[in-house]
Amino acid sequence: MTKKPVPSASAVPTRLALFGPPPLLEGEDSAAYDELLALVSGSMKPADVLDEIWVRDLVDLIWETFRWRRLKTKLIAATTYKGVKAVLEPMIGWLAAAPIAEGWARHDAKAIKEVTERLASANLSMDAVMAQTLVANLTDIERIDRMTMNAEARRAAVMREVERHRTPRRVGDEIEVSQFKEITAPQITNRIVA
Repeated sequence: MTKKPVPSASAVPTRLALFGPPPLLEGEDSAAYDELLALVSGSMKPADVLDEIWVRDLVDLIWETFRWRRLKTKLIAATTYKGVKAVLEPMIGWLAAAPIAEGWARHDAKAIKEVTERLASANLSMDAVMAQTLVANLTDIERIDRMTMNAEARRAAVMREVERHRTPRRVGDEIEVSQFKEITAPQITNRIVA
């Protein structure tokens, strides 16, 4: 598998001061953000300040979408022990399930072995655990999904604005009639019947 070259520092577009710093959270990779900025900028080839603003908007919204998806995955991973506990409770009771689930979360070899054996003895897999984890976090996951969809909708709106800005405007309100074909009612009726 060939690795794509990372844009050089000279290939990264200069950030306009009015945009401020990139909207990165603690632990997010500024080099990855700069790479995304360079790729989007290279693709859009901004011609004016409006294009520059839209490039930054797009990069921020793409970054936000990736962030929500990543955080949803991390939320599920961080709370899988809840699913372990929920699956074990009917088998061994709440008092016994809680410490095993906590040990499993700490990657304790003995707890992991016990969870694996108990799941196998009940003819269950980690899918049952993940289903219970999903149920335990459903409200938060739905909220993250809504935020993801919101960022995607905002990104699509920016793309429409870019397209509108870049589409040559027609002079006047004249529309050439030869561009359109008149459709009569019998043609429509025939198509519906067919």
